[in-house]
Amino acid sequence: QVQLVESGGGLVQPGGSLRLSCATSGLPLGYYAIGWFRQAPGKEREGLSCISSIDGSTRSADSVKGRFTISRDNAKKTVYLQMNSLKPEDTAVYYCAATGGVGRESSWYFGLDEEEYGYWGQGTQVTVSS
Repeated sequence: QVQLVESGGGLVQPGGSLRLSCATSGLPLGYYAIGWFRQAPGKEREGLSCISSIDGSTRSADSVKGRFTISRDNAKKTVYLQMNSLKPEDTAVYYCAATGGVGRESSWYFGLDEEEYGYWGQGTQVTVSS
């Protein structure tokens, strides 16, 4: 079965950096995308960045372009989110997710629509505060 486990969250000062990790297992051999999302208190979940399992192509939301970078280590089956220049408004629970598992035989979706992501990790808390 598919498992996604986030780690690396914590408390960081404004302007600081964190690297989140998403360890994956049980994903299919074919195409899928891994995305990073976040949800702050009282707000809807927001898509941040995604990466393709096939060629490593990436897409990021305007809100984090230039500050957050998604990458992957295929050998370790791990996806990362490097977060720099953190701001208090970045405080949220951060989730990784994988496409598939939404009632389709296959999917080539690549983007940040959370409805296309059927597999989710448990989340990791990121708090940016002085």
